[in-house]
Amino acid sequence: MKTDIRAAIEQYIPRCEQEQRDRAVMLAFMERNADAFERSNLIAHMTASAWVVNPGRDRVLMVYHRIYDSWSWTGGHADGERDLLSVALREVREETGVRSARPVTEDIYSLEVLTVDGHKKRGEYVPSHLHMNVTYLLEADDSEALKICEEENSGVAWFTLDGALAASTEPWFVERIYRKLNDRLKDF
Repeated sequence: MKTDIRAAIEQYIPRCEQEQRDRAVMLAFMERNADAFERSNLIAHMTASAWVVNPGRDRVLMVYHRIYDSWSWTGGHADGERDLLSVALREVREETGVRSARPVTEDIYSLEVLTVDGHKKRGEYVPSHLHMNVTYLLEADDSEALKICEEENSGVAWFTLDGALAASTEPWFVERIYRKLNDRLKDF
């Protein structure tokens, strides 16, 4: 059953000031922009990410992202799709080769508004913009074969929870996002 993403964001209970403020920004953005789910909106657009953990909840799956030059979570653009859980699952398959990923819960795990610096993609300049991001908690078999998605990443690996924080070279993500995602695992 597909979730009404706007209703899910409205019903999501923020767990920190960052989420409270970002949730308000996301809802206002969706209200004012009919193209909120399309990357043709060059100011901002909806995206989905996944915090993929193993069944023991002591390892997390990360990719070495080419644009950010850092180990990071999986995720991508909605590209018109309003079922952001499906987007998160698709991105895990595409970016890691993992087919066993499944939602721990279909509920939103985290919300965040993310800045994206201008960069080149497929030879074309993409201006700086915002990602209105919805994160889902997924579980996958950490013995499954991993596959690099050459277009987007140059590495795929499982890390311990602390190892994932140490591997990322993006301080804001480590302190504001990844640490928060790890801390929430105790609720599952």
